Amino acid sequence: MNVQRLHVEKRYCEVAISGNLVHLAGQLANDTSLDIKAQTQETLDNIDRLLADAGTDKSNILSVIIFLKDIQQDYAAMNEVWDAWVAEGQAPARTCVESKLYAPDVLVEMTVTAVRAEN
Repeated sequence: MNVQRLHVEKRYCEVAISGNLVHLAGQLANDTSLDIKAQTQETLDNIDRLLADAGTDKSNILSVIIFLKDIQQDYAAMNEVWDAWVAEGQAPARTCVESKLYAPDVLVEMTVTAVRAEN
């Protein structure tokens, strides 16, 4: 089975596809000076864009791992944006944990696994 990689950098790729499985690298906001709601929305926008590049969409997400810098402070606000983004009846399996992220201004990061129709 071949692996297709999209948006390849030296150290990682943003999207790895094998068969009908689509794996996204950890996604975060482009502007990390924003508050948790805006960072969450930018993160979800990036996920939408990368899933489209892979030939699928959020309705085909199997699982998401959400990393929050401060789960006590940001969980409710992140969920407001998340709940507006996820279509009714299509919520994926989800894990949400507090984590020390790679830079102090990053408040949220998400890792996604989805499916797409086989070619």
